[in-house]
Amino acid sequence: MPSDLREQIRAVEERLRFAMLVSDQIVLDELISPELLFTNHFGQLCGKEDDLALHRSGVLKISQLQASEQHIQVDAQLAVVSVRMAVAGSYDGYAFSEDLRYTRVWRNSADGKWAIVAGHSSRITGPEA
Repeated sequence: MPSDLREQIRAVEERLRFAMLVSDQIVLDELISPELLFTNHFGQLCGKEDDLALHRSGVLKISQLQASEQHIQVDAQLAVVSVRMAVAGSYDGYAFSEDLRYTRVWRNSADGKWAIVAGHSSRITGPEA
């Protein structure tokens, strides 16, 4: 069973990655819980509407999301994912390129759909990066 659950999480992670790349607000709305608490790499706390608004407005445009070093811990109700991401794009017209590590907590609802309830991102810096 855990192997099947890991595959479910890998699948929703890939749906999330693709939705972020194309700013697919319908899929993002489905995958992000209304209760989302996300701390970005600047230390700012964001919610679901903040995230969706960035994609809706076009302020955030992501051109690259290359995942590596993915680790998944999962049971029937919760999954914790840590993944390293090479991220590039533009924010408010300014280009950016970052090496980030994301931690996401996914919760499985009664109807079997996974949604992100919490997340955190940090910059990867230093000689071991």
